[in-house]
Amino acid sequence: MKCPRIAILGFAIESNRFAPVSTREDFLSRAWLKGADLMTDARRDAPVMTPEIPAFVRTLDSIGPWTPVPVLFANAESGGAVEHAFFEDTMTEFERGLRLALPLDAVYICEHGAAITTEEDDPDGAVFALVRSIVGPSVPIVATLDLHANVSDRMVDSVDALISYRRNPHTDMAERGADAARILSELVNGMHTAVAHVRLPVCAPPTQLLTAPGTGPYAEMIRRAEQIDDARVVNVSVVGGFAFADTPKNGLTVLVTTRNDAPLAARIANELASYGWQERAAFVPQLTPLDAAIRLAKTVADDATRAPVLLADVADNPGGGGRGNTPFILRALLEAEVHGAILGVVTDPELVADAVQAGVGATLLARFNRSENTVHSERFEAPARVRRLHEGKGVGRRGQLAGCRFDLGPSVALQVGGVTVIVISKRHQCHEPMFFEMFGIDIAGARVVALKSRGHFRAAFDEYFSDDRIISVDAPGLTSPMLSRFDFRKLPRPVVPLDTLPAWQANARTIIPGERA
Repeated sequence: MKCPRIAILGFAIESNRFAPVSTREDFLSRAWLKGADLMTDARRDAPVMTPEIPAFVRTLDSIGPWTPVPVLFANAESGGAVEHAFFEDTMTEFERGLRLALPLDAVYICEHGAAITTEEDDPDGAVFALVRSIVGPSVPIVATLDLHANVSDRMVDSVDALISYRRNPHTDMAERGADAARILSELVNGMHTAVAHVRLPVCAPPTQLLTAPGTGPYAEMIRRAEQIDDARVVNVSVVGGFAFADTPKNGLTVLVTTRNDAPLAARIANELASYGWQERAAFVPQLTPLDAAIRLAKTVADDATRAPVLLADVADNPGGGGRGNTPFILRALLEAEVHGAILGVVTDPELVADAVQAGVGATLLARFNRSENTVHSERFEAPARVRRLHEGKGVGRRGQLAGCRFDLGPSVALQVGGVTVIVISKRHQCHEPMFFEMFGIDIAGARVVALKSRGHFRAAFDEYFSDDRIISVDAPGLTSPMLSRFDFRKLPRPVVPLDTLPAWQANARTIIPGERA
């Protein structure tokens, strides 16, 4: 086919049902790219959008002539359920853009896959089904997903191939966008797929879904998937899921896409799922209690011969819907008189405004969370000195944000006792060294580093900390890996690790998209 017309769109957010509602402003302040603006950003050296679409575009450019039809890409930091009225408006934009673009030869959907709205448990499925209803049964559709997606039957049934990340931290987003381009090109040129998927009764906390070698059964499932060497196999995705979305479609899911070979797809899916089930005990989290973590931090701070440590505040991860403002680790560091510590990033626009008004070098009473009334966001006060101010804008240096623009809003470095605290205005998880370095802070010179991030920091801070120096701290928060602390209402039960299941048998569901018509 000469110069195929390929539409691009996506609605990307990871929704935590226990967090405050995500609003229109959350998307507009992060990425709301419509029409030509979408393509302009996709071709920037340092785009605002996540890397999948730029890689998709570059790969199709390299394959041959095509006509991009950019519709809309909407992306926000992980948060609570999306305001349903805003989601409906977004769906209207998708429908209008697609209908105006007809006829189309293919569609690429860049989705996170773990969204919920205040009224809908499967908005990702709604997006996929809408696209299919508009373009018809025979037009190829490929979608990429975060490996923390929750996969529904409706999502699988609506597209020809689903591709999820394989790395956690997510350092392969561009590679998966490139995969989507190559697979879609094959589909446009006549290839047909068969898809098998099986969902395990496992809702693993995010800390148990790392993918570095030796980190657990999830990493091993992906390793086995990548070792499959069979020309009939198009893609194998092992999708870890996101427990905090609390939906009926939650659960670790294996997706296998073949070149029209349904039995092969089912066999591979069942084998991988059976292995994951066999190793289910490893999906129970192991954290270090807060008091033990602080004792270690104090020892390290007082003994220069000890290697520095990193404290991961996994329970207050903005990348999973946390508010980025719980005071527990900061308060404990101050009470223990730990010195030589840096902590980031805390979201508190009112405190930033106070610091900006006071000016560099001024002292003030830092009032954290003065008007915050969400769960765990306790008010906390401490004397502080303003070390430095920054506009909060930059380009990532390593890991997931490498080469991508970020905007934390007006930001400040405060000296609070022996701890340098980075406070920002726009909520963001701390997974990029530049969040400290833009203030002139030498991370290598710190004795203790505390980060509000669950795991993505590992891909960027590995130049400073080996895994044995990283402590995942058990503190309160909206993203605590201790799932028993949450009042789940919609998770499919029983489910590991919340329940005991004596037996389960993998039985993959298969579809052949080419027979849809």
